[in-house]
Order: sequence, then C-alpha cells, then structure tokens
Amino acid sequence: MEPKYVRESRSILTQLVFPSDTNMHGTMFGGIVMEYIDKISATASMRHARKPAVTASSDSLDFLAPIRVGEAIELEAFVTWTHKSSMEVYVKVIAENLMTGERKLTVTSFMTFVAVDENGKATPVPPIIPETEEEKRLFETAQERYDQRKLRRHKSL
Repeated sequence: MEPKYVRESRSILTQLVFPSDTNMHGTMFGGIVMEYIDKISATASMRHARKPAVTASSDSLDFLAPIRVGEAIELEAFVTWTHKSSMEVYVKVIAENLMTGERKLTVTSFMTFVAVDENGKATPVPPIIPETEEEKRLFETAQERYDQRKLRRHKSL
C-alpha cells in the first residue's frame, strides 16, 4: 500500500460559540467540544484511508484554556501515525476572539480510528509520511502512545 502524506488527511472545522453551547460560566461545554473532535477526527481518518472509519479510542483530551461565548473555534485534525488498520489522529482546537483577532490553543486531543470494510471488519490503511516539524515530532512519539493504549486496553479486559 502506497504511503500518504499527513497533509492529505488534514481537516479543518470552524464554529461560532453561541450561548446555547456554554455553561453557566459562559464557557463552552466540554461535551460539545468532544463531539466536534470526534467528527473532525472521523473526517481526517476517512480522508487518509478512503474507507469508512470508526472511533476506537479517545486517548487524551486536554482542556488548556476556556472557550468563551462569542468566540470562534477552529479544529484542526490530521493522521499522525498508522498501524495495520488503526490511525492515530491529533486534534487541536484554537479559540479566536473575532473582534480582536487574538487566538489561543484551548484543547488538544489524540483519537484512534479503525478503518472498516463493508462488513464492519478492520481493513488495512496506508502508512503515513510526516513532513513538518510538528508532524515529525508527533510521528516519532506515536509508537509510545500506541503501546500505552494497548496496555490500557489489555488492563481493561
């Protein structure tokens, strides 16, 4: 299977944050952010595999700063590493004050998706080729995250 560049999976989603998206503190509900992360991760993984993909794991979800009502959020996702049928997807969420232009990193996440065939069975995915410094750093540290996922899954069973 021919390798693919990380950039081929890169996906962007931009949303405005409305009062109905926020809690009593005027900050965005974490669950809504999680939903967007799952959707953009699915898009990135299917772009990479060119096959249906399902969520296998949410490895981490780190809330670094609050997202406030009236801001726009930009979610960027891309495949950082692949195994046989699984793909690790990195997501970062940037909040932007649309009046001032100030942007800040608010959330980072690692998700794992598995490509499936028409019968719902795992199917192989192409390897990944990182190009940028960020992509290379994430690629080089992915095996360790994969091993941690595998260990965590084994302990859960």
